[in-house]
Amino acid sequence: MSVRAGIVVTGTEVLGGRVTDRNGPWLADRLHELGVELTHITTVGDRPADILAALRFMADQGLNLIATSGGVGPTADDLTAETVGEFQGRAMVLDEALERRINEILRDFAKRRPNLDLRALREGNRKQAMIPAGSVILEPVGTAPGLIVPPQPGTPGPTVVVLPGPPRELQPMWRAAVADGALSDVLANASDYHQCTLRMFGIPESEIAETLRVAERSGIDLRQLEITTCMHHGEIEVVTRHEPHAQEAYEAFHAMVRERHQDTLFSEDGSTIDEQIASLLRTGPGERPYTVVTAESCTGGLLAARLTNPPGASDYVLGGIVAYSNDAKAALAGVPAELIDRHGAVSAEVAQALARGAITAVGADIGVGITGIAGPTGGSAQKPVGLVWFCVSGPGQASLTRSVHIPGSRADVRDRATTVAMHLLRRVLSGQGESPMPVGGATRLKA
Repeated sequence: MSVRAGIVVTGTEVLGGRVTDRNGPWLADRLHELGVELTHITTVGDRPADILAALRFMADQGLNLIATSGGVGPTADDLTAETVGEFQGRAMVLDEALERRINEILRDFAKRRPNLDLRALREGNRKQAMIPAGSVILEPVGTAPGLIVPPQPGTPGPTVVVLPGPPRELQPMWRAAVADGALSDVLANASDYHQCTLRMFGIPESEIAETLRVAERSGIDLRQLEITTCMHHGEIEVVTRHEPHAQEAYEAFHAMVRERHQDTLFSEDGSTIDEQIASLLRTGPGERPYTVVTAESCTGGLLAARLTNPPGASDYVLGGIVAYSNDAKAALAGVPAELIDRHGAVSAEVAQALARGAITAVGADIGVGITGIAGPTGGSAQKPVGLVWFCVSGPGQASLTRSVHIPGSRADVRDRATTVAMHLLRRVLSGQGESPMPVGGATRLKA
């Protein structure tokens, strides 16, 4: 019997969109790693009736485990622990030892802020130390404890893990709960799921849909596999989960994807384009990494920011030039004014000049030039909004110049253009560049 779980994210600020939920996706990944089947994620406001309704719904689905995030602070609207106690039929009791531990945490805080209302602080402290009777306490990372609240003995129902809302508190608390065996009973029947991710770039989802149909017609039993496909930043992710007995079916499916999409399949081990670029840059000439610089117009420095995300990126990213105006292109990246006059700022020639000029400016091995029309205005019949030209120049004589037409809003154009640039950079670093610099034909990216 597999273990099935749900996640209840609480907080009116999350429900209303003022705060983006990071806990639901993070907990989902951790549950998958443990072999737990996640069936529901729901977001509710700080209303006990709605929290209780979400818990009861998940219990009615036969779930074994529910994780909640948020609503365990000291204020009046933090009611998750109390609501979970009601759900499990457990009275709220004061844990005096927990109260003392929270007091210790707050003591230094109070010393640094002499004007605090100490009475209000003590009342909030005591509220956080009120827990459902019989709960297992997860030690606070901030001031809020976490709780593992089982159903009453002899009563069927899910175990509820109550966690705080701030991710920096929730994440170590969850790891501690798993590491110290506090959830061992409920996780005893977890399955040994395998999860594999394939990534492609440059094709629409309809191509993968056809591959699935071909796989079924060829006799691959896809019923043994849980296959999810989605478009993400212009890439297609195919995530497959399966139990060990279905490994043969997965290998047959993987082989078919590789055969049908060999030109667009860039990751078979789950690695992202960002991780691959970082690895390729680190394996530069001799004992040092390749160095890279960007010169960006329509993407406004987003590529440079993305390249600097991996740890140690300062070893190979020398910087980025953001040049929107023609004068800035000339002054910062050395693009000749007559070149812009002759071909226009959005052109293959200017993209190439941006890449070469950035290399000259900082002495990098590789330069990436991007120039385009992100909109919402400024386009023409010859150069519509969404047209973007790219050039990756170097290392050595390698180079690649391409254009794409990206549909959507200004944010869509900037986001997709950054991803396109990453893939062109990967091609050049993988030895797929072209020399001398060609002018590539325009390609329309699918939405």
